[in-house]
Amino acid sequence: MSGPVGPRPESEAGSTTVLVIAKEPRPGHVKTRLTPPFTPVQAAALAEAALADTLETVLRCPARRRVLFLDGAPGRWLPPGIEVISQVSGGLDERLAAAFAAVADGPALLVGMDTPQLTPQLLAPVMGPGAWRGCDAWFGPAEDGGFWALGLAVPDPALLRGIPMSTAYTGAAQRDRLTGAGLRVRDLPLLRDVDTAPDAAEVAAAAPGSRFATRWERYSSGLL
Repeated sequence: MSGPVGPRPESEAGSTTVLVIAKEPRPGHVKTRLTPPFTPVQAAALAEAALADTLETVLRCPARRRVLFLDGAPGRWLPPGIEVISQVSGGLDERLAAAFAAVADGPALLVGMDTPQLTPQLLAPVMGPGAWRGCDAWFGPAEDGGFWALGLAVPDPALLRGIPMSTAYTGAAQRDRLTGAGLRVRDLPLLRDVDTAPDAAEVAAAAPGSRFATRWERYSSGLL
């Protein structure tokens, strides 16, 4: 049942589970909107770099658990310390709901694989002591109208089912669902997802030295 969780004691660092939802980075399966200008192999390599950067950030956070909900099979990009659970079938809203349902024993924060500029500092408000004091949900809006992060003090799959995904108003609909359920919501910074080549250029510039930026520079130099 959704609703405010009421007063809660100050959380200890490491009380929150971090979830990453991702596709296996294989050609033709991920980042198809990067093709062209990139080849399917290059697009998959960029996706792999973005996922590896994201998982590295997750490992550096003081999380209770670190779980990858994966569409596909793990590969060399998967570091130790990350649990892997296969995604369920169905629409994205159902898959996100299932991810939260699988970790419903405590606060959880969900992020995607499309924001390799993510850092532990950006996630610190959710991961530190007191993150859930007076707060039922954290929401990270994306520039394309979606969202890059969603945190729930009490994971409730019903808060995600039926939300229209991959639209310019997905984020607004999701945030409205939270507030409509009476949840107290705090916002994280606006970030840009990597969907298109211009997105990739901006995100690479925002994450210098990352695997994603290094790979983007290598591939894009041949296009200029």
